[in-house]
Amino acid sequence: MKTTRLLTLIAMVAMFGFSSCQKDAEGEVTANEISPLTMAKISEMGFNTDNVQRTEGGYIVEGDIFFSDSDLNVSAETTALRVGEEEQYRTNNLVSVGSGRTINVAITTSLPSSYVSALDEAIRRFNAENLLLKFRRVSSGYNILVSKAPSGSSYLASAGFPSGGNPYNSVKVNSDYLGSNPGTNYLATILAHEIGHTIGFRHTDYMNRAYSCGGSYYNEGASTVGAVHIPGTPTGADPNSWMLACIGTGVNRYFNSNDKTALRYLY
Repeated sequence: MKTTRLLTLIAMVAMFGFSSCQKDAEGEVTANEISPLTMAKISEMGFNTDNVQRTEGGYIVEGDIFFSDSDLNVSAETTALRVGEEEQYRTNNLVSVGSGRTINVAITTSLPSSYVSALDEAIRRFNAENLLLKFRRVSSGYNILVSKAPSGSSYLASAGFPSGGNPYNSVKVNSDYLGSNPGTNYLATILAHEIGHTIGFRHTDYMNRAYSCGGSYYNEGASTVGAVHIPGTPTGADPNSWMLACIGTGVNRYFNSNDKTALRYLY
């Protein structure tokens, strides 16, 4: 989820919204600090190369999507995909659930206690949909770990996509920026969005992130991870989807009817 946080434009949040995954700030990592080869690989994968950020172990792309160097070295294999409307999209990789599967999620003690409450709410939202895929907060033996983003990070939260039938194993949250108590529902919305990435969801408006973020039109592209339309979701604008790229500060987004259709179709 990409929240473009220009700190001088806080008063304009209702007009443009901010991504719940990135802010622009002094000291932000800029594109010219990334090697041309890396930028070319990101572009070839179909992702926006604006404001690529170097972070521990790899790069943050489009505000909240993490790629390691090994991810960028995967050979490009494309699939026939629909590109154009504003719909629900998934990657080529999903989590294997069989007849049912529970994903264990842990949260580090380096995050404030209010973040535990928000994680519980995010988990409750998924489990309320009675999917084959369930989530459970644990203290050990996790599949996904929610942890603090490195100090100085210029994104709000980040996650990656599934591989090998398993969810991406990390969600990082910038508690330095969000503070000790950003609001349970707002933070739950951010965490649910990032968990959405870990199980294979792309941004609902990946084909035009200007729709929720403001600014100029940009199509993220199908990329090597895929952008597969989920049947039953709308071909028109979906202004309240939990997987929109941007969200206003303090906004609470439950799963709307189209989100629920997408979740139930996949899981």
